[in-house]
Amino acid sequence: MVASPVRVDPLAMTPNPLTAPATGPVRRCSTHRMVAGVAAGLAEYLDMDPLLVRIAFVVLAAMGGIAVPLYLALWLLIPADDAPSSIAEDLIARLSRP
Repeated sequence: MVASPVRVDPLAMTPNPLTAPATGPVRRCSTHRMVAGVAAGLAEYLDMDPLLVRIAFVVLAAMGGIAVPLYLALWLLIPADDAPSSIAEDLIARLSRP
């Protein structure tokens, strides 16, 4: 008995998550957050472990402190996963009303 070769459909193969485009916008994660959910949201968007993103923030903070203003800016600009808009968008909308 001869086994038949396995046929692989190249169109049915799943894309590599590192080269595949992310789906949807970045959102701050409310379920896996430790502070504001920025690291967990970025990790979900990049399809990686949140611990790695948190370690990157700690390393950036230790190397020159850029992580703190970056984290605060992302906290203001990235909407939460259960909110329609970010904190900055809400503030701008509130200030632009007469």
